Amino acid sequence: MVPFQDILKCANDNKADIIGLSGLITPSLDEMVTVAEEMTRQGFHLPLLIGGATTSKVHTALRIAPRYKGTTVHVLDASRAVGVCTALVSESGAQAADFAAKVANEYEAIRIERAGGAKEKVVPLAAARANDFKIDWSAYVPPKPAVTGTRIFAEYPLHELVERIDWTPFFRAWELAGNYPAILEDPVVGDSAKRLYADARKMLERIVREKWLTAKGVVSFWPCRRDGDDVVLFADDSHTKEISRLYFLRQQIAKRAPRANMCLADFISPKADWIGGFAVTAGHGIEQHLRRFKADSDDYSDILLKALADRLAEAFAERLHERVRKTLWGYASDEALSNDELTREKYRGIRPAPGYPACPDHSQKPELFRLLNAGQNTGITLTESFAMMPVSSVSGYYFAHPDAQYFGVARIGRDQVEDYAKRRGVALEQAEKWLRPNIGY
Repeated sequence: MVPFQDILKCANDNKADIIGLSGLITPSLDEMVTVAEEMTRQGFHLPLLIGGATTSKVHTALRIAPRYKGTTVHVLDASRAVGVCTALVSESGAQAADFAAKVANEYEAIRIERAGGAKEKVVPLAAARANDFKIDWSAYVPPKPAVTGTRIFAEYPLHELVERIDWTPFFRAWELAGNYPAILEDPVVGDSAKRLYADARKMLERIVREKWLTAKGVVSFWPCRRDGDDVVLFADDSHTKEISRLYFLRQQIAKRAPRANMCLADFISPKADWIGGFAVTAGHGIEQHLRRFKADSDDYSDILLKALADRLAEAFAERLHERVRKTLWGYASDEALSNDELTREKYRGIRPAPGYPACPDHSQKPELFRLLNAGQNTGITLTESFAMMPVSSVSGYYFAHPDAQYFGVARIGRDQVEDYAKRRGVALEQAEKWLRPNIGY
């Protein structure tokens, strides 16, 4: 969310000992490469720390470290950064040099291993399209949404979201491995999980009772049809006035029959269909409480509140999707699933988002936000790198076909990147920047 020029200027102005970069969404990975290249160009020698949800040791070794002449280290989480920083700024130059050499050797071994490993074959785009996911559209009648147009939720009841919280990712955010509720009885981490859970429930009660957070959302449905790997949106169900176009990517990894090379557009009828979009947040109001915790040096409560706001945003997405299926779209009006079944996605339909494995390009968020008028309707804004603010926000699409399923696009070939650039009317270099994490050449 911060331009590399500002990061490097701040490092110089404050005579920093180390620069740390944290990434929440996949465009951050590409920006980290840019920072590393610019540090080399400007003659920096400071250690560069890499961390955050989307990062990994392998990505750091393969993509970032080779672009910087100084020491680059991936750190799994903030607590472990303490030991790494201690080693890197040790008064003993020999200790720092030994640590840097050890990391460099480890990353070089990763690069050698990856270079020698067999890669999955990427098939030509034409072959992948010929092997698309087949649906018999003659036997399917696309359900028309019960509520057409846009529906705004200005202040969604928080208590209604609490019951939809999936607690397993909450514990993983604290590096406590295991699934809820079994993790509470785990012989290794059970005691820690119980204490954390008790603290979380206590804070959650205050969040709801005292309205610490405000949840806002918007959902809309549009008539559409498939056009190749695109989905064309129309002003009404006469399908005469095109208002937008969604551009999706297709799997290009070689598949054995009967597995298909899937694209999200495969789940939309080429004649006439419907698609939905949504944006929700549970992050409004959080800043005043974070400032209070910061003033009290209460890091634990700060992190706990952020984690709970994230869970409430995801719960809002889950709850709204349930309402879409049962009433707003209404294609599954008789659905009666338990919370566990909802968590395991036993329902009909999917809600992939820009940045998800099935549609990894975050650059499509601005168009989704335009269609939803999300800024005005929810107060969610996008940064230049397509991150959502408040951070505790979720957005995406609704697909209703019974066969719609999640998948990962994975690696794609140059021919698809060139085709994607042409479809979107941008230069190849721009498309490569958007799609870099998936490029297989």
